[in-house]
Amino acid sequence: MFSKKLEYRSLPNIRDLGGMRTKDGRQIAPGKLIRCGHLSGLSGRELSDLADLVGVVIDFRSDGERSENPDAQIADAIYYHNPVVESLTPGVSREASADRHAIEQLLFKPEEARQYMIEMYRALTGDYATAKYASFIRILQKGHKKALLWHCTAGKDRAGVASVIVEELLGVPREVIIADYLKTNEYLREELLRLTTFVKQKAGTDSPLADKSLRYLFGADEDFINAYYDAVAERYGGMDGMFSKGLGLSDRDIEKFQKMYLC
Repeated sequence: MFSKKLEYRSLPNIRDLGGMRTKDGRQIAPGKLIRCGHLSGLSGRELSDLADLVGVVIDFRSDGERSENPDAQIADAIYYHNPVVESLTPGVSREASADRHAIEQLLFKPEEARQYMIEMYRALTGDYATAKYASFIRILQKGHKKALLWHCTAGKDRAGVASVIVEELLGVPREVIIADYLKTNEYLREELLRLTTFVKQKAGTDSPLADKSLRYLFGADEDFINAYYDAVAERYGGMDGMFSKGLGLSDRDIEKFQKMYLC
């Protein structure tokens, strides 16, 4: 059972984790944990609907991303700015200048683009990113009457890893976690096609190398999330070690977290 895609025209990658089954037969409670991309450009109706659903918003984007595409304000929601990367990170942070740099350097080098993204996912296990994910989990530990929503720009990398951490804490099988992570490619297919077409037209190219590079830079890939898991294993000995050493969670903390979000 995958996360449930919610129907918002302006948010093609918004999903409720509710319904995802755990290894012990429980499931994540619906209407509590939501992931998505940035919240700019929402219609009035979408904002009204989200106000009924969401009580907390956690924004993983950089200052530059937030300035370029400010979140629409959901009525009465509490907002947290929790940037997961420290600086411009082409392919991960999505400031216009970062995207331009990635395209200039990697447009015709798909294997280098792939390796670049692998290294970026590995970097999400570093001290800075892990501290930010620890802050994210502490916010979730507080709970709220309405759903907690987290997002980056596309809802793919930083929000994707946040979702992996939450799903691992709640006991979702890893094969399901990875398959759900890859659903981003399905939900953002039209956006990726639009972006690829625009970039190729601007660069004056129809090279298949450009298609492949852009899929790596702006899509989800199993190699990326496996690189994150591999780096966690190297750094912490596995997810359990990351929970205790990286996120500072005790077994009791994890048990309470599961009681909050499982049914």
